[in-house]
Amino acid sequence: MPELPEVETTKKGIAPYVVGETVKDIIIRERNLRWPVPHTLKRSLKHHLIRKLKRRAKYLLFYTDSGCMILHLGMSGNLRVLDSTVPHEKHDHVDIIFESGHLLRFRDPRKFGSLLWTNEDPLEHKLINHLGPEPLSDEFNTEYLYARSRKRTQAIKTFIMDSRIVVGVGNIYASEALFRAGIKPSLQAGKISNACYAKLVNKIKTVLSEAIEKGGTTLRDFYNGEGKPGYFSQELNVYNREDEPCNKCNKKIKMIRLGQRSTFYCSYCQK
Repeated sequence: MPELPEVETTKKGIAPYVVGETVKDIIIRERNLRWPVPHTLKRSLKHHLIRKLKRRAKYLLFYTDSGCMILHLGMSGNLRVLDSTVPHEKHDHVDIIFESGHLLRFRDPRKFGSLLWTNEDPLEHKLINHLGPEPLSDEFNTEYLYARSRKRTQAIKTFIMDSRIVVGVGNIYASEALFRAGIKPSLQAGKISNACYAKLVNKIKTVLSEAIEKGGTTLRDFYNGEGKPGYFSQELNVYNREDEPCNKCNKKIKMIRLGQRSTFYCSYCQK
């Protein structure tokens, strides 16, 4: 599933071809995605200028003067900027065609993505208004995370993966940040010290920043907005490396299940 770095990479890749462009037409080949594509979307978006493109958590927000399209890539979705003459393929569900001659094509083989529309502030939409702070923002800091963790008995890994606590720390990046911070992923969140949270906040920000810089992580079928794979997978220390030697101590990486997710860690380096 595309996580925050992949979505941010996609946003940066498509923005030069989308922002400031006027929508000429929209072709919707499949409406039955995670939520049905609104029948009003074409009327709402056609002939309107995309004023700005923002990301909130894993949602992309396409702002116009008449409202905002909210797009989520789902588990296997991607966006490509193409020439309007490029023929569509089986899983290409939506084309947004611009007067420039480019089109933005939404491809989603598993159909867990979504395209929605709102005339109100998208940040107040029911899918978004309950979300925690962005991990690279000043709001996400040691004091905040430590305070939210008090009396929490859940594992630290599932705690930082909770989008109500902080958005965008998916399975890969949670495992990697905890390794760099030297924290065992199964420890109870409420029993971790303020000093350890300071280290963890720093490592979450570092891991996500590095992943964005390298274009995301290529696992399964993620490609960025320009159709190129991400390269952060080359930097992974623990994720998907069960029984391989730790890059620090040479002990074998272990795998456990937390919150129904595979969790990778080094029992020597993470206490």
